Amino acid sequence: MASSDKKIIKYRRPFRINIGFIIFLILFIYMCFSIRSYMSRNKVRYYEVVDGGMVDNTEYTGMILRKESVQNAPASGYVNYYIREGKRAAVGTRIYSLDETGNLKKYLEENSLNKAALSSDNLNELKNQLAALSMAYSDAEFSKVYDGHFSLDSSISEYTNLNALDNLDAIMKKNGISYSQVTSPSSGVISFNIDSFENMTPEKITAADLDKSKYVQNYIKAGELAANGKPVYKVVTSEQWSIVFPLSDADKARYADRKQLKAVFREYDLDLTGNYSVVTGGDGKEYGVLTFDKFMVKFISDRFETFRIQTNNETGLKIPKTAVTEKTFFTVPVGYLARGGNDVDQGFYKEVYQDGKVSVQYTPAEIFYQTDDLYYLDASDKSIWKSGDYIVKPDSQERYQIGAQASLKGVYNINKGYAVFKQIDVIAENDEYDTVRKNMKYGLNVYDHILLNGADAKEGEPVYQ
Repeated sequence: MASSDKKIIKYRRPFRINIGFIIFLILFIYMCFSIRSYMSRNKVRYYEVVDGGMVDNTEYTGMILRKESVQNAPASGYVNYYIREGKRAAVGTRIYSLDETGNLKKYLEENSLNKAALSSDNLNELKNQLAALSMAYSDAEFSKVYDGHFSLDSSISEYTNLNALDNLDAIMKKNGISYSQVTSPSSGVISFNIDSFENMTPEKITAADLDKSKYVQNYIKAGELAANGKPVYKVVTSEQWSIVFPLSDADKARYADRKQLKAVFREYDLDLTGNYSVVTGGDGKEYGVLTFDKFMVKFISDRFETFRIQTNNETGLKIPKTAVTEKTFFTVPVGYLARGGNDVDQGFYKEVYQDGKVSVQYTPAEIFYQTDDLYYLDASDKSIWKSGDYIVKPDSQERYQIGAQASLKGVYNINKGYAVFKQIDVIAENDEYDTVRKNMKYGLNVYDHILLNGADAKEGEPVYQ
């Protein structure tokens, strides 16, 4: 019988390294580390420098002054207009009729003579007026809706009223109705907007006059009763007009040497260049005056108008104000600059103390700004330059102790992945942006990336865009 007592030995598989698994594990760890690093980075907002200038956004509200002749009613009566607001009239042109008894008004209402059909040209003109009124609408200028409504009324009166009835005199005579026709005593543009400023001059104006909230206009509409001697309309006899506006101290300095200024009237999509002057008003304050010699009729219904002055013709590099900050630097005389062995690097000969001995060592330097007399060197905690260090003038034993400081206005450039201060020279500004000089030796270039919030940056700090 064969023996069943046999020794069984367990087979051990040889250990094999799974290269694929190890590579996968390394990649996985690397990805986790990268994701964690990315999520924990202090990412910043940056701005790309662009070419350009800017327009000053300061707005002014001024009073429009014209050569206006107010015409009063020769007697009491009901008014019916022949002409619309803003239309030019020659001497002797019929402006309105005056019906002292009211019979003419009653007759027109009963016989609908003032409801003549409008021509296609009349309708087109009314549509254009409505479109202009709609485009210029602003909640802040809601009162102009009433002015527009009156202007439309006067236009319709001209198109459909007495002016279209050639045989009116015969009809009225037949019916025993008498009325008088009033003509223009001078040539000019007709306006029915009557206020208390027709005889105002820049030298009389006060701050209270420029308070638009207290401004009151008066209209006598077609068919209304006009009292004897009361204003009915006015004639503007000249194309020349002015707008008077308040001046701050900053405005006075900004426009001090200007003889002309460009005014931008956004409501009318109009830019006008006018002669600029400064006058002392009736309250002793100084006011700016812009005088124009065209487009008066566009503003015929306006006494106050909002505009801005475009003074900025400077072009440079446009940067946001939030990027601008200040930094303190050491200043050293220009005569101490030295060149490296390749005659390209620039730096200074710095005194170095070692083993109780003093030696002079050439030290490369990054220069942040230069004037005719001084170089500006980094004065931060990480700088190689410290207050009290001595530098030596080349080919001389003359020494200069570093310590004097000055501040520069600038931004932080992040093109290299870390923050580098760049000095700027502001040549124009508004509330949001500065225009800085381009092509400066140590300044910015177009398309540079700069930190949007310069106040939070530190020199040499890594930046992840």
